[in-house]
Amino acid sequence: MTAELEHTWVAHYAKGVPAEIDPPTESLVDLLDTAVATHGPRPALEFFGAEVTYTELGRRVGLAAEGLRRLGVEAGDRVALVLPNCPDHIVAFHAVLRLGAVVVEHNPLYTPTEMAHQFGDHGARVAIAWDRVAGAVAGLPGVEHVVAVDLTASMPWTKRIALRLPVRRARELRAQLTAPAPGTTPWADLVAHGSLDPEAPRPVVTDLAAIQYTSGTTGHPKGAMLSHRNLMANAAQGRAWVPGMRPGREVVYAVLPMFHAYGLTLCLTFAMSAGARLVLFPRFDVDLVLTAAEKHPPTFLPAVPPIYERLARAARDRGIDLTATRFAISGAMALPRETLELWEEVTGGLLVEGYGLTETSPIVIGNPIGSERRPGAVGVPFPSTDIRVVDPDDPTRDRPAGERGELLVRGPQVFAGYWDKPEETAVALLDGGWFRTGDIVVVDADGFVSVVDRIKELIVTGGFNVMPSEVEAVVRTVPGVTDAAVVGLPRSDGSEDVVAVVTTEPGADVDVEVVRARCRTDLAAYKVPRRVVVDELPRSQIGKVLRKQVRQSLTEE
Repeated sequence: MTAELEHTWVAHYAKGVPAEIDPPTESLVDLLDTAVATHGPRPALEFFGAEVTYTELGRRVGLAAEGLRRLGVEAGDRVALVLPNCPDHIVAFHAVLRLGAVVVEHNPLYTPTEMAHQFGDHGARVAIAWDRVAGAVAGLPGVEHVVAVDLTASMPWTKRIALRLPVRRARELRAQLTAPAPGTTPWADLVAHGSLDPEAPRPVVTDLAAIQYTSGTTGHPKGAMLSHRNLMANAAQGRAWVPGMRPGREVVYAVLPMFHAYGLTLCLTFAMSAGARLVLFPRFDVDLVLTAAEKHPPTFLPAVPPIYERLARAARDRGIDLTATRFAISGAMALPRETLELWEEVTGGLLVEGYGLTETSPIVIGNPIGSERRPGAVGVPFPSTDIRVVDPDDPTRDRPAGERGELLVRGPQVFAGYWDKPEETAVALLDGGWFRTGDIVVVDADGFVSVVDRIKELIVTGGFNVMPSEVEAVVRTVPGVTDAAVVGLPRSDGSEDVVAVVTTEPGADVDVEVVRARCRTDLAAYKVPRRVVVDELPRSQIGKVLRKQVRQSLTEE
């Protein structure tokens, strides 16, 4: 590390934030046990008003773990979760870990085509899936057992069935609505065999806990291997970063999906480590969030800039009080100053920006919680986290403070590598435990980091990463299309729009709506191009499409 960067940032930490955290010695299973013992009767989860205490959560995890054991799940096995945010997602996550198995999170809105690659890669034999997609999951490579989860089973009856019906008719109707897909097992059957033997073997802190898929710095989506130590460390770093947190008294809103690394850590491990009430939302909906806020307003809200803007405007217009929200941490995309000012005007709380990657569990950098924050910068390194800025073409050469370079990070939250991809792991993880982020940054003399560019050409839209090559491959299958370039164009909220530029066969009349329709068939909705432009593509001397030039041309237009 260059002298200019050596921990100068610690002087700008909020009061009470330590320079280092104690290295984790316990697993996520121990985390749950501690939370149950400490906060037993307090609400752990809330879902459409229905509450689950920490004691009840622990009981449900034991039942689910025994059910999975009976399906043959053993230590080291991968178990796929294909679920939106719901209580059974939390239970399934911890039940898998209790057996020493590995959680693999998946977006339930992915198409079977998108999920097939990931399932073929990690080889999970057992999947726990939302009942709406369980049938499709059952047909994926290597899957032997699919447990179907009915989200309505965790809701109060008033939410499940809006009509006032006799009890018998209501039960008949619910049975019709929740009939499991052929070849799947209802969640209720999984948890009907009693609890796991308390003496059953447990994982240790060094064991693999989760595989989160990411595009990484290059190529197709890869599984980032996160250990219990990685996830426990990042939760501890998060707690240390917010010294005003009140154990057992915070209300955390899970508007971020837990299949995303940001949501998994901030809304699951971090919340539990603080003994918080975690209010779950299956998807972000302004009306759902503000309705919940009238009963139990959030005190801590991790989210992305568009969510803050929409909530603040709606709360102000409807006269809903959000002043209980003392802390908010924004990530996944740049935070516009206008959004920050609007949120703080409406709530009176603090909104700070952070930075991280799936490979870092995910947070490595954050703005201090207090007067030392610097809007426009992503912040300073977390406790026990080191950074370097290097020449992207020669990562052994450091760049001095104030000069652009690639950001390297090192800390207890940095992953163990990519699942079954040793060569790509060797490219991303350098000697000494340094991880190449692929992001170009500037670090000032105080250690504040500003992200200025990306080496990798990922598109960030709505907090999700879109790999251009994945979309381009689908676009090229449209009759008449000969080539395509997919880029992200900036929006005022800090996100990006996915835009495709296509070339066509001579004389071909390609309908741009046909291109978008084809994408909707094989891609999640957020990956579908907002615009499709028919034009020539700039190329290098060897014929490679120059995406940066495509993006620049569209931006100028």
